[in-house]
Amino acid sequence: MSYTFLRRFTSATAALVFAATTTVAQDWQPEKPVEMVIMAGQGGGADRLARLFQSIIQKEKLSNMPILPVNKGGGSGAEALRYLSDKPGDNHVIMATLNSYYTTPLRTDIGVNIEEFTPIARMALDTFVLWVNADSDIQTLDDYVAAVKASGGSWKMGGTGTGQEDSLVTAMLEKEFGIDVTYVPFSGGGDVARNLVGGHIDSSVNNPSEALGFYEAGKLRPIAAFTPDRISVFPDTPTMGELGHDLVYWMQRSFVAPKDMAPEAVAYYTDMFQKLSESEEWQTYTAEKALMSEFLTGDDLQAYFLEERGKHADLLSSMEEGS
Repeated sequence: MSYTFLRRFTSATAALVFAATTTVAQDWQPEKPVEMVIMAGQGGGADRLARLFQSIIQKEKLSNMPILPVNKGGGSGAEALRYLSDKPGDNHVIMATLNSYYTTPLRTDIGVNIEEFTPIARMALDTFVLWVNADSDIQTLDDYVAAVKASGGSWKMGGTGTGQEDSLVTAMLEKEFGIDVTYVPFSGGGDVARNLVGGHIDSSVNNPSEALGFYEAGKLRPIAAFTPDRISVFPDTPTMGELGHDLVYWMQRSFVAPKDMAPEAVAYYTDMFQKLSESEEWQTYTAEKALMSEFLTGDDLQAYFLEERGKHADLLSSMEEGS
């Protein structure tokens, strides 16, 4: 199935779900401020996106009550997952997710099954890029691999918590190129980018939005993208595929709610995020920050989550076998 066809199909499906839920959504509104739990610390891509969503909701008057972002990034998102699990039937809590939505319950027995949560909306797919400090002599992927091998195991790759997305991408690099790096975890993608600029680590696989400001200031250099096609904001940066390496990885940016949320509340939030996804500010942001705006809801979103959980279980298994 081609990507273009898939995009049209999912957009059409989302439109049907939206039409079916709009009438129901009009029958219910929040009665108090809504918590927007964020599965990460402050400053990273997940945090910035959640706060952008909150800002657009406020400016566009998409909610009758304030939306309050709350960071719960402890334990690679385990804190947030447990918090949501302990809120069954709560119509005033939603959670901004990333791929640790799958990996954290797979890696740690926290008593959470994501199948029990209520899917609300997938807003976008985020991308990954291999970065080095702009002062580095590294210009190409071959340069990078040679430098890592020459370091004798002292190369520092910065990323978010162990077992999260950055460490999975790092493990993919190690397996593909036969290299060994020291993985240095930080609380969020913003910290990773700052430490790469400061020379405290040697490379990263930050999302574009986390490193874009430093790139525009001439402080970071993109080496290769983990996408099927080149990223429009980095037209001169080749993909891993172009360079002969089948390495592609996405980060989902979605919202879920506690289990047993009232159908009327689910419809309300689905309607809210549908309108947000169509806003000019969101469409501009996705274009500028190299996000793929792919709206998905309901059963289709839950099926996507479970498929991705399976893929990540395989990734984590291969990491353990290679360690």
